[in-house]
Amino acid sequence: MLPRILDDELLPAANSLNMTVMQAGAIAGPLVGASLIPVLGFSLLYLVDAVSLLATLWAVLALPSLVPERADGAKPTTPGLKSVIDGLAYLRHHPVLLASFVVDLIAMIFGMPRALFPQVAHESFGGPTDGGIAFALLFIAIPLGAVLGGVFSGWVSRVQRQGRAVVIAILIWGVSIAVAGGALFFANGSMLPVLPIVVVALMVGGAADMASAAFRQTMLQAAANDDVRGRLQGVFIVVVAGGPRIADVTHGASAAMVGTAVTFAGGGVLTVVLTVLAALAFPLFWRYRVTTRGEPVVER
Repeated sequence: MLPRILDDELLPAANSLNMTVMQAGAIAGPLVGASLIPVLGFSLLYLVDAVSLLATLWAVLALPSLVPERADGAKPTTPGLKSVIDGLAYLRHHPVLLASFVVDLIAMIFGMPRALFPQVAHESFGGPTDGGIAFALLFIAIPLGAVLGGVFSGWVSRVQRQGRAVVIAILIWGVSIAVAGGALFFANGSMLPVLPIVVVALMVGGAADMASAAFRQTMLQAAANDDVRGRLQGVFIVVVAGGPRIADVTHGASAAMVGTAVTFAGGGVLTVVLTVLAALAFPLFWRYRVTTRGEPVVER
């Protein structure tokens, strides 16, 4: 919807704001829910949560109709399996958009060690098996970094070479995860403040991930035709939601074989290496930029 109601040059800022609100909710929601469990109990709290979502449903239903615009002037296609296939076919012929999904999958599958946080908190920092401060800090670090990155994201609207910005942001994400994993090698018996190092590294990674997501979302909105934006947005959500779930499986399996520190650090290193290879494989993505008015330009 954003490209239809905002000028192109405002899209990066709008997407940064969206990401910031989402990550702030990821922090505030669990805090509020956890504090209300002793007061309301699980059953009543779930009921309150479900009822409160009716306000969101009402807001969506109250929105005015926004019919997609076809580039050829034809009527919009009917939603269904064929429209999904058309959207994927559209991606195949647009390497810049395809590359944006590829690099995000690399970052999430190889560089998202979230499944290891409970084990790291217990084994590396001596936390209890049922939670603890180390566990909480590890889980809050990435979304907190994303929120702080969003608060200070005024610069995103001035970036013209958005493809390059995405690659650099994912490289920072990979390096941050590698640094956090490297610090875990010194967790036991070291004089280094390992937990703060890991938390700060994850926060830096979260800020970089927020910038990457904002730019990728902007590229998707600006470079795609209006009649396929919705379908590509669906692919975007699948990648954003599905990538970390695949990472949970791969990181859990890897940690069982080589340990959490090696898996943590190795995932960050793989993210950096594979992102560089992806940038070389999709040179148009690296050269993608926008004009001062936010209009996409691909340098051949």
